[in-house]
Amino acid sequence: MKPVPPERTEPYGEHPSQVIDFYGLGARGPRITVLHGGFWREAYDRSHLSPFAAALAERGMAVRLVEYRRVGGGGGWPETVRDVDAALDRLDRLGGTNVLLGHSAGGQLALWAASKRDRAADRVVAVAPVADLARAHRLRLSECAVAEFLGGEQQLAERLPEADPMRLPPRVPVEILHGTADTQVPLELSRRYADEWGARLHLLTGVGHYAPFTPGTPAFGVLADALK
Repeated sequence: MKPVPPERTEPYGEHPSQVIDFYGLGARGPRITVLHGGFWREAYDRSHLSPFAAALAERGMAVRLVEYRRVGGGGGWPETVRDVDAALDRLDRLGGTNVLLGHSAGGQLALWAASKRDRAADRVVAVAPVADLARAHRLRLSECAVAEFLGGEQQLAERLPEADPMRLPPRVPVEILHGTADTQVPLELSRRYADEWGARLHLLTGVGHYAPFTPGTPAFGVLADALK
C-alpha cells in the first residue's frame, strides 16, 4: 500500500528521525501511540504503517506514529529507547497516551517503555513483539538482529538486563496479539512473556506477521477492536 501523508508532523528532537506523525487530529476516540517494527534497522521506517494509522483515524482514533533512530542511522542501544522515552515525554505534554501499540521490534520498545516509565500509557498492546531478546538471539532472528541492536555479541550479557522485556516487569496492563502463522517472530516469544508476567495473549489463527496492520484484513479488524 502507498504511504499516506500525515495531517501534521512534529519534532521531539534535533535528529531527522526524531519526529511524530499525527493522524486523526481532533478525533475524540482513544489516543493511540504507534511504534513500528523492522528489527530496529534504518532500512525500515514508519512509512509502511502510515496506511494503518490513517485507517485508525477513519475509525475515530487519534493516532501518533513515532519515528526513532535506528541501527545504521544513529540508533541502536541506548539511543533508540532514549528516543522512545523522549517521544512519550512530548506526547505526555499533549495529553498522554491511552494505548501504546508496538509491532515486532516496536513491540519490544513498547514493552520496555511499559516497564521503565511510571506510566507509559493506560495500557500496552503488543503485536508479534520481540518479547524475549535472549531467546530471539539464540534463534538468530533476522540474521542476529538482537546482537546488532545491542551493540554486538560482547555487549549482550551487559545490556540484556536493561533491554529484554523478559527481565522487565510491566507497570501497566499488557495485551499481546500474535498470529499462529507468523514466520518472522515466533509465537513462543509471546507465550514466554505472557507466562512470565501475566499478560493477556490472544492468538490470531492462521494470521501472519503483517496482516493485523493491513487495513481491510480480518486481523486488522481484530486489532482495531482491541485498541478501542
